[in-house]
Amino acid sequence: MTFPESIKILLRKIFASKYGWSGDYKSWDKAKQISTGYNASLILEKVKTSTLKVKKGDAVFERDSVLFDTIEYSWPLLASLMWIAARNKGKLSVIDFGGSLGSSYFQNKQFLSTLEHVQWSVIEQKNFVECGREYFEDGELKFFYSIKACIEAGGMPDVLLIACTLPYLEQPLKALKDFLHTGIPYLIIDNTPFNYQSYDRISVQRVDPLIYEASYPCWFLDYNKVKETVLSNYIIINEYFNNTSILLDGRKIPYRGLLAKLKPNNK
Repeated sequence: MTFPESIKILLRKIFASKYGWSGDYKSWDKAKQISTGYNASLILEKVKTSTLKVKKGDAVFERDSVLFDTIEYSWPLLASLMWIAARNKGKLSVIDFGGSLGSSYFQNKQFLSTLEHVQWSVIEQKNFVECGREYFEDGELKFFYSIKACIEAGGMPDVLLIACTLPYLEQPLKALKDFLHTGIPYLIIDNTPFNYQSYDRISVQRVDPLIYEASYPCWFLDYNKVKETVLSNYIIINEYFNNTSILLDGRKIPYRGLLAKLKPNNK
């Protein structure tokens, strides 16, 4: 028997897990007040342990400290990266904002290794940068505290990658506007959930303790508002949906992204 979508949504609400995303808060501070926060040291240690297994070849893929038996590719992201590299004669320089300990780098390394030259620079919080430099940094993978520091050290990259990071910034649209004025030739927003309604919504994400103990504020941004912001400085080449989704109010929210190119007059 097939149920109408409205019945499916109702059933998902009734039998919703206590973990995941919920709430519609008036401010980031309000959502933060009812969140437990997280043990940064514990999470970093779990991510480090998992990522080291991937680096050593003992596991094939890590995401949010969870190990997987097979790599779950974001094919639109990989296609975008390889397209940019093709336009640069097999060379690719990436700034990965909020890139953990290099999750996306290791995820795509099999394909990246076919390129003539790769530089992958992760921008992260202080403790992740320190850990990354000690355990993971090499000739291709680097770690920095800011985009500015990265550009000063290695020059202008080809592309800025923002993969599921905007929702966890206190002021995501302000941050995005700042990113757009760096002059980086290409922008990729990947694997990000947006609100199914036309406004910016703040929820609280409660992480399943099987992963780690944490709850924190999380945005569901209005996709059209994000798109309009990008269009102020960039031309959108492609928009896409990823294969993953989450539940919000019993509705399936697909992850999505876009590839954009800097407008000629903004170089």
